Amino acid sequence: MHEKDLHTTSTNLSATLFTTLRVPCCAPGFRGLGASYYVALCALFSALGGLLFGYDQGVVSVILVEEQFLQRFSRIASGSTGAGFWKGLLTAMIELGALIGALNQGWIADKYSRKYSIVMAVMVFTLGSSLQTAAMDYPMLVVARSIGGLGIELLSRVAPLYISEISPPEIRGSLLVLEELSIVTGIVIAFWITYGTYYMSGEWAWRLPFLLQILPALVLGAGILFLPFSPRWLASKGRDEEALVNLAKLRQLPTTDLRVQMEWIEIRAEVALHKEISQERHPKLQEKTTVNRLKLEIASWMDCFKKRCWRRTHVGVGLMFFQQFVGINALIYYSPTLFETMGLDYNMRLIMSGVLNITQLIGVISSLWTMDRFGRRPLLLIGSAAMFIAHLIIATLVGKFPDNWPAHRPDAGRQMLTCDKGRASVAMLLFYTVSFGPSWGPVPWAVPSEVFLSSLRAKGVALSTSGNWFFNFIIGLITPPLVQDTGYGAYVFFAVFCLLSLVWTFFFVPETNGKTLEEMDRVFKDMDSTGEG
Repeated sequence: MHEKDLHTTSTNLSATLFTTLRVPCCAPGFRGLGASYYVALCALFSALGGLLFGYDQGVVSVILVEEQFLQRFSRIASGSTGAGFWKGLLTAMIELGALIGALNQGWIADKYSRKYSIVMAVMVFTLGSSLQTAAMDYPMLVVARSIGGLGIELLSRVAPLYISEISPPEIRGSLLVLEELSIVTGIVIAFWITYGTYYMSGEWAWRLPFLLQILPALVLGAGILFLPFSPRWLASKGRDEEALVNLAKLRQLPTTDLRVQMEWIEIRAEVALHKEISQERHPKLQEKTTVNRLKLEIASWMDCFKKRCWRRTHVGVGLMFFQQFVGINALIYYSPTLFETMGLDYNMRLIMSGVLNITQLIGVISSLWTMDRFGRRPLLLIGSAAMFIAHLIIATLVGKFPDNWPAHRPDAGRQMLTCDKGRASVAMLLFYTVSFGPSWGPVPWAVPSEVFLSSLRAKGVALSTSGNWFFNFIIGLITPPLVQDTGYGAYVFFAVFCLLSLVWTFFFVPETNGKTLEEMDRVFKDMDSTGEG
């Protein structure tokens, strides 16, 4: 064995030894949050970026059917030529902007730190929100939404990366749920704000909701400066003493505490191991020149697709693919339109859309307890099965009564459904969202932040979220014509992908619950240093 191989093996064994001897810093799951209150507060604050993402989704779902909005942007009003396409494009532009942001997020988070990349994102998001508020025509609104999407991506993705790197493994799952919890909370808040402003006269009915989203962004941008740096990011930059100080602050323990010392050594060992792996893979690019840095940056992106990391990339991107194609954002963006296919009148469609968001929030809140108690895989498998059943029942009901829904509309006086078929369809949508909430809602945001090597974590997470935004863009684009042209076919489409997600999860997604970030090599069984499997 070569001397370099011996050194790598020694480093690897050291990391394994410290992982084996590691003393838990708190109880697992929700019970451990009290003992790690400072980490929980840091995670909660950084997750405000998710609230902004959710807020935008909630705003759009109501604004798209507001008369005041449609008067200004008549291109997307019903009856206009190509209205379905233009509505889908408007909705999807924020995902397109986010996709561009995701492709740049990795190197920004690596170079400037997780903290400062959030500050940059707030600046971009504030610009996009201001332009949306001031939009005077369709092209301006589309450009504004793409800029806003660029900021939203950085906000919604760096937060889970930061949370995963500051959290002890016993509560990491519960804290990563905060991102999805913030997203859904933002959806709920935005929906009911927009529902309230709907009754305002003039264009402030839709401009005010766009304006209000700037406030939490500014709070996040200012407050994030007071949070500690990620110890793992500091260690990756060779700032070991700062990493120790920040780690001790996060654990609320002295730097001499055995638990802090062992975790610090484990982090440094893993960083050293993956630096050696990088040197072995790219020995000609180690000289610190501008050209070499650029080549190494490109090479490190390509490493995500090599044998050592491919399975992790497959899991990260695959989770994001199915999160979108099981139909959740189609439901959020176009829930009033979907409820119309079930015969609800206009006001009831809006109210039930809000109720739908609340049921999803309830589901996400439950995952604060279930994520670390039951693990990631069981939640995904149960969620897929439940959502498949819900979509299948809705497709059957909508398909069976395509021309007879007026007989099953809500009674205008009582504002309730008067038909068992109508009630069953609405109930199944509520069942779908409460099933999605604790499963395919938080888990796809959590797992990519856990599984990648420290040297590739920011880039791996960026690839996963690039996929999320691309798939989200496709869903936003195809849903309006899919619903308008096929009716029940939309529910069949999503039911098929729910079933596929069940099969894919069973065969490809490993359990990461309770594992340190440094233990993921053993989870994926790809511990050799050559990267060739």
